[in-house]
Amino acid sequence: MTDLSPVPAFVAPDVIRSRFAAAMSRLYRAEVPLYGRLVDVVAEVNAATLRADAQALDGVPLAQAQLDVERHGAIRVGTAQELATLRRIFAVMGLQPVGYYDLSVAGVPVHSTAFRPVGAAALQASPLRLFTSLLRLELIDDAQTRALAERTLARRRIFTPEALALTARCEQAGGLSESDAEAFVQAVLPTFAWQRQAPVTQDDYRRLAAAHRLVADVVCFAGPHINHLTPRTLDIDAAQSAMQAAGLPAKAEIEGPPRRRVPILLRQTSFAAVSEPVSFAAGSGEGTHTARFGEIEQRGLALTPAGRALYDRLLDEARARNAAAPGATAEARAATLAAVFADFPDDLQTLRQAGLGWFRYGLRPGVTAQAAAVAAVAATVTTAEAAAAGCRDREDAGTAATPVDGGAQAGSVPAWLQALLAAGLAEARPIVYEDFLPVSAAGIFRSNLAGEPVLQYDVQAAQAAFEQALGAPVADPMALYAAEQQDSLAHLHAALQAVMPDALRAAPRGTHAG
Repeated sequence: MTDLSPVPAFVAPDVIRSRFAAAMSRLYRAEVPLYGRLVDVVAEVNAATLRADAQALDGVPLAQAQLDVERHGAIRVGTAQELATLRRIFAVMGLQPVGYYDLSVAGVPVHSTAFRPVGAAALQASPLRLFTSLLRLELIDDAQTRALAERTLARRRIFTPEALALTARCEQAGGLSESDAEAFVQAVLPTFAWQRQAPVTQDDYRRLAAAHRLVADVVCFAGPHINHLTPRTLDIDAAQSAMQAAGLPAKAEIEGPPRRRVPILLRQTSFAAVSEPVSFAAGSGEGTHTARFGEIEQRGLALTPAGRALYDRLLDEARARNAAAPGATAEARAATLAAVFADFPDDLQTLRQAGLGWFRYGLRPGVTAQAAAVAAVAATVTTAEAAAAGCRDREDAGTAATPVDGGAQAGSVPAWLQALLAAGLAEARPIVYEDFLPVSAAGIFRSNLAGEPVLQYDVQAAQAAFEQALGAPVADPMALYAAEQQDSLAHLHAALQAVMPDALRAAPRGTHAG
């Protein structure tokens, strides 16, 4: 007998994420009014940038409609159970853990992952991602302070019963209905809200803060609260100046690579954390806590392993030079960074040909697959003829030849694609970096911890322990970028084959542009 019962209509995870992002934005602007001023400043800078350069968004897959949507936030939790539950809640919103970041190497006792959308369509629908950190209790040296943190964290419950029930319902049913999706957003929001009533005494707070200000931030509150939200800017240097002009307490330096014609990876800046009132337990007094702030970001080209290796080498060189001049001004440090990074190519064609960045390939607007296929076949034939001639030359010299199959030529890019790019029939659009830089993340954290000294932890990265706490492996960001580029090559190849079957004798190969 056929089951004719109606299939339940579920709300897409991207839609739930978009609704949650909007609700959290409203919440944070109400809690931290200075953040609302930051958003206004960034909007003004973006509008001015677009007026001056209508192509400012060219090459960026996110539509202008997404420009005013926060790109990321951050939250810190204290136990494996809290982290694993967040993973389940974020999965309802279509967020997956990507990348592992050990910030203890920079003196911050946490390790982290970024819960983010995966794939261009999901990022287009709602780009919000949440940088989520787990406190490393084993890095608290004093045993009594560590025990205090463990007892305090064991008592708290940071999720509402409704949030847990709706998460379980989604897991069991495969989705949430319209009414359940709305209820889910409202049930999850309290976890991210500021709660001024601390469950610890003022003496306990001071003791935990003495271990590290971030330990107090994670342990001493009934919930983890959103630590910051981050709108996107098209010109972070202009936004930094505008923040200062507006009286916002901006950082002295922008984290990340220097200003370039072709932005790479991620640049971030923020205003200093605000002081918020706290009522401590057992009538032990009133106080303040300083941790939450507003941040802005500018994202650029995602780099290949070769590009990251070059970036890391140059960054190390710049840091070494600046360390040798401890009294240098922020302007001098920025000038040193820019001078060192002069060795990093700063045009898209060179970056692509050198295999330093990831790109998405496709036909230019207005170019038909038929016209492109004809050009591609001609390029393949020409390459084959040239290779055959080279083969005869090598045979004359007693050298074995490599068979030509029309696949990867000129590095890892097939000859047919090289021809389409050269003829202006195809285009290579930069893939935007969607992840984080450990040095930048740690720098932002440290700069908003009320002058916390940089501690040195004698530890190794603990990804396996983090993934055990998370209850799942984290995805490799580099593999995601490689797959996105390769998928674009395969899609283009298939489009040409569809109009001229068997014309190209090999599918596209390789993981970076040449």
